[in-house]
Amino acid sequence: MATRSRSFLPLQGAGLPLQGAGLPLQGAGLPLQGAGLPSPGADSRAMILTPEEYARIHAQALAEYPSECCGVVMERPGAQPERLLLACRNIQNELHAKDPKRHPRDARTAYYIDPRDLIAMGRHEAQGFRVLTIYHSHIDAGAYFSPTDRHNALINGEPAYPDATYVVLSVVDRRVVESGAFRWDPTLRDFGAIDWRKTDG
Repeated sequence: MATRSRSFLPLQGAGLPLQGAGLPLQGAGLPLQGAGLPSPGADSRAMILTPEEYARIHAQALAEYPSECCGVVMERPGAQPERLLLACRNIQNELHAKDPKRHPRDARTAYYIDPRDLIAMGRHEAQGFRVLTIYHSHIDAGAYFSPTDRHNALINGEPAYPDATYVVLSVVDRRVVESGAFRWDPTLRDFGAIDWRKTDG
């Protein structure tokens, strides 16, 4: 199987003027006030996706097939934590059309988040939100964390988002058949699957 190519640039320290910048995202939802969150004092990472968030990501993955979908879930901590799902635009097809030599893959096997979406995410970070979950789909392939996924999640060997969970949905023949979650393990110095997996009949 060919190595998969995708891009998720870090928001913090990326050298972009992120504070206060950005445009509204197409398909971005309203914050979910405490919906489905763990009890106070619990590790908030335990709630990777609420049922509503998973349903929206499931629908996005089907709607964008046969292109990979992508996006993030952000959280603003507090007495009543807020969650925000940002459905991002995959511009890999545009990059491939403009420069196929530099971007040999199209959106069927790669994703590249629209820089405007990254700027909007930075704007939310400036408002106190943090990246909680990063998701994308695999087209007619399994819900695994590929070597390229791992490479793009690291900066100089360190995770760009050490507290984030990466969710991958497998879309086969226009059906989401499986999804997996992966998280950085500082002891193993690698990303590993965690005990969270959904299978859609």
